[in-house]
Amino acid sequence: MTADSEVMRPPRTSLGVLGWLRQNLFSTWYNALLTLFSAWLLYIFLTGFLRWALTVARWEVITANLRLFMVGQYPPDQVWRVQVLVSLIALLFGLSWGIWKGILRGLAIGLATGFGLLAVLPFSPGVRIWLFSNLIAVFIGFIAGHVLSSRSERGRLWLARGTLIAWLLLFPVTVVLLHGFSGTLWLPAVGTNLWGGLLLTFLLAVVGILASFPLGVLLALGRRSELIVIRGFSILFIELVRGVPLVTILFMAQIMLPLFLPPEVRIDRVIRAMVGITLFSAAYMAENVRGGLQSVPEGQVEAARALGLSGPLILLLIVLPQALRAVIPAIVGQFISLFKDTTLVAIIGLMDLLNVGRAVLANPQFLGLHREVYLFVAVVFFIFSYAMSYSSYKLEAALGVGER
Repeated sequence: MTADSEVMRPPRTSLGVLGWLRQNLFSTWYNALLTLFSAWLLYIFLTGFLRWALTVARWEVITANLRLFMVGQYPPDQVWRVQVLVSLIALLFGLSWGIWKGILRGLAIGLATGFGLLAVLPFSPGVRIWLFSNLIAVFIGFIAGHVLSSRSERGRLWLARGTLIAWLLLFPVTVVLLHGFSGTLWLPAVGTNLWGGLLLTFLLAVVGILASFPLGVLLALGRRSELIVIRGFSILFIELVRGVPLVTILFMAQIMLPLFLPPEVRIDRVIRAMVGITLFSAAYMAENVRGGLQSVPEGQVEAARALGLSGPLILLLIVLPQALRAVIPAIVGQFISLFKDTTLVAIIGLMDLLNVGRAVLANPQFLGLHREVYLFVAVVFFIFSYAMSYSSYKLEAALGVGER
């Protein structure tokens, strides 16, 4: 940005509370009427909702079945594995916050706030102590990351690399810790048929997001390839998968796939669901990335060739960074949609968060408590979806998407 543009920009003035209200809510007589009418509607809605939530709703359906909502039928004596994983994630978020600040600051503070709010709810003393310890773990990680990274630039570089490696190793560690080993007493095997609740929903979403992104990029590049076979396969895969609903793909993965396999080969149901979700999301991801690739001016590619860069280097250093930067909103929107689409696995019998809620409502003790259960499920999905949306907004602001 030049000095002239700074001079031409009008100075920002502080309006104050009354000035802001007058400019944004009461600028004209019809805006004033709309503001008053909207305030009246909000008052009616909020008073009715708070009256129901605080005096009528029976929230014991949530507190009594919290373990089912979180981990499904995972053995109670092995829930400590999930608690260890959550504590590791809290520590890594705090460590990342201390190293990189920026976007991770809001996520880490939000995570710590969530732990703090949950710790004051009427859970068992053991659960409350664990929640409070996770809150402390976030800030311990932040202090350690901030202190160690501020000593020297070389130390910060090594710490950043170690933290990235820890994030990459977190997924295989999660799989090993949750599944365990057959024939061992210290970490007995827990079949995926016992995984459920938010644990299963989160695993399906994370695997789908992490696997569909590189696959979608490869498909987008393959669709633009000059090799007829690669381009034809990419187009066929993308159009075929996008032409059928996700439910169809899940049913095919659960019912049709075993018909084409030898009788002795059996693929786990959860793995089949993960593969189906990944393939479905990758087809849509490919089209998002292809739109970003088309936004990169051809002159930049020609200039890179004139400088002597090879095709792979042009793709990795020039084209892909700009293409992915341009479609960050679309990619994050796809991730949010994928996270919510994991509820469709309830149709094929997997006990995700929504299906656990339905199972709880089938208990005669909690008949008729649909509003409490579905509101709780909606709030959980909103929290994670908003966290992804917030991260996208901060990333766009940091990269200047739409500004230059």
